[in-house]
Amino acid sequence: MVDAESPQGFEDVEALEEYMTRPSGELAADLARVPGDLMVLGVGGKMGPTLARLAKRADAARRVIGVARFSERGLREKLQAQGIECIACDLLEPAAIERLPRAPNVVFMAGHKFGATGQSELTWAMNVGVPYGVAERFRAARIVAFSTACVYPYAPVNTSGATEDVPTTPPPGDYANSCVGREKMFGHGSRRHGTRVVLARLEYAIDMRYGVLHDVATKVFAGKPVDVTMGHVNVVWQGDANEQALRLLAHCAAPALPVNVSGPEVVSVRWLANEFGKRFDRRAQITGTEAATAWLVDTARAQTLFGKPRVPLAKMIDWVADWVSRDMPSLGKETHFSTRDGKY
Repeated sequence: MVDAESPQGFEDVEALEEYMTRPSGELAADLARVPGDLMVLGVGGKMGPTLARLAKRADAARRVIGVARFSERGLREKLQAQGIECIACDLLEPAAIERLPRAPNVVFMAGHKFGATGQSELTWAMNVGVPYGVAERFRAARIVAFSTACVYPYAPVNTSGATEDVPTTPPPGDYANSCVGREKMFGHGSRRHGTRVVLARLEYAIDMRYGVLHDVATKVFAGKPVDVTMGHVNVVWQGDANEQALRLLAHCAAPALPVNVSGPEVVSVRWLANEFGKRFDRRAQITGTEAATAWLVDTARAQTLFGKPRVPLAKMIDWVADWVSRDMPSLGKETHFSTRDGKY
């Protein structure tokens, strides 16, 4: 959370993650409304480790369980040192899902995006088959299932973006369409079993090491062109996205409730590039012409529940500029936010 004493930047990854996982009083209060163990399925991704740590710091007495294959060296040991119980599991194996403890609170973060082109079978298995198995196994739980703005059609850039009432009819591509399938599986479980579900439709969480801001900043800093064809985005600080996801456990409903999670602004990519250029004292190189539409979400529903995200856009830009200018670590995972053909 950000306050009057928020940092000007982060000395290192440890300082970044410590700040990102500081819980608010509001988070602690909402988690108190959903007692019992909390399981994070797919804890090994970009956001999972900090979400699990945030949950544990918000309620130290609660059992927080992280489930993943743990292919990243050292991640399991790091999470265990933070008080998170780890279970190695391949969610593509139905029998493995059946062996998991029946936690009453579940955050589902597993999925497959990058490399989806040429691996469509794996994409559909991870994004549709696994959610079906999870929805069956955890039918008695509260489930916050991470989804994506990619389930929507492109919205005109002169609007606030798609509301949750917009039908989920995305542009072509296995990834976006399989994400609709993921939502349908959790929706089916919710209607069939009365499972309380929130579909958290996230658009572009960022921290210093990855995300749209990092992608744009690194290109500007290196003197490489920034493609503005997909010329507008929404972004949100990863700490705010994690906090909202955990707080949404207290708002799970049947039938499943969709909630858009992102920042409130429609952000011009060209403007972002120029802002980083000012901070780096160099001219941003721009290529392409902005399309009239983009993947954008209206976050009025989330703002009604939680208010605006705590970290404003200007602070995120300053933080990322400082990080990139010091050649600090990157996850090496581009968002490919400029992609419009659905091929990842």
